[in-house]
Amino acid sequence: MKTVPSTSSVTVNQFYKGHASELGLHLVGGAVGLSRPIREPTVNRPGLALAGFEKYFAPKRVQVIGNVETAYLRSLSPEVRSERVRQLFSHRIPCLVICRNLVPGSLWITASEAHDVPLFTSSLITMTLISRATFALENLFAPRGQLHGSMVDIQGIGVVIQGESGIGKSEAVLGLLERGHSLVADDVILVRVEDGQDVIGTAKELGRNLMEVRGIGIIDVAAMFGVGAIRREKRIDLIVTLKNWNPEEDVDRLGLEHQMLPVLGQSIPHLSIPVRPGRDLGNLVEVAALQTKLQLSGYNAAREFSSRLAAEMKRPL
Repeated sequence: MKTVPSTSSVTVNQFYKGHASELGLHLVGGAVGLSRPIREPTVNRPGLALAGFEKYFAPKRVQVIGNVETAYLRSLSPEVRSERVRQLFSHRIPCLVICRNLVPGSLWITASEAHDVPLFTSSLITMTLISRATFALENLFAPRGQLHGSMVDIQGIGVVIQGESGIGKSEAVLGLLERGHSLVADDVILVRVEDGQDVIGTAKELGRNLMEVRGIGIIDVAAMFGVGAIRREKRIDLIVTLKNWNPEEDVDRLGLEHQMLPVLGQSIPHLSIPVRPGRDLGNLVEVAALQTKLQLSGYNAAREFSSRLAAEMKRPL
């Protein structure tokens, strides 16, 4: 797996371009500073700094201004208000967002232009913006990587199908699509860690909805199977590796051995399925996913069988 470690900073431009719509952001000043780095994946309300207490001020974060801060500044004399705003921008903050569609006066715009600090307005209420912006920043800062294979959503279980070229991955995915399941990505899966524990898989924009079938070419899954056959992203719950059948290889026939694969520091359940002509790969992968679903709900058929066997062995002859 190709891995990109968590980044130490993202630019204001990345934050703005990627999340302007969901955050209701509009750039009103300081456009020259869009390349400024955001070094911490959270936001800060600089109320105490505007009141003159700067000991614990967090200048590396996105700054958010709401009704409370603007009401406080209006209570100050024009001279003090100007000094406090200029002092805030002098900390070289990444950017500043004014919420609730509040209109920034010339004082804010002048200060942002003077220090090359992007100034945004947002239509969202302050707490909604803080919640959404924090989530967006956590995703931007999250570790990322790539997996080679195909990913499908099988009744809520995200399954990555891997294997050598020509082993039958495409046939397995087609069989699953015919059964009503959904394609997440084909060939290259972009992965990231969400909330510090869930590994999320998605497709590259260039190949989204598309799938390569050896001997046929590129097919449009949404056009062929319907929009319900596409899932934009999904948590990875299981990795299935298809491998050539080897009758001499020792295989766990009960399922008591649990293999795990590390992906971006998280452990993902892993199964190896032997492949030979005549096996319905789609059906096998589907059963593996449903088995994982049962195990996640607390039921393990292999352990149940083992318990029954142990009880039977204890019975007197």
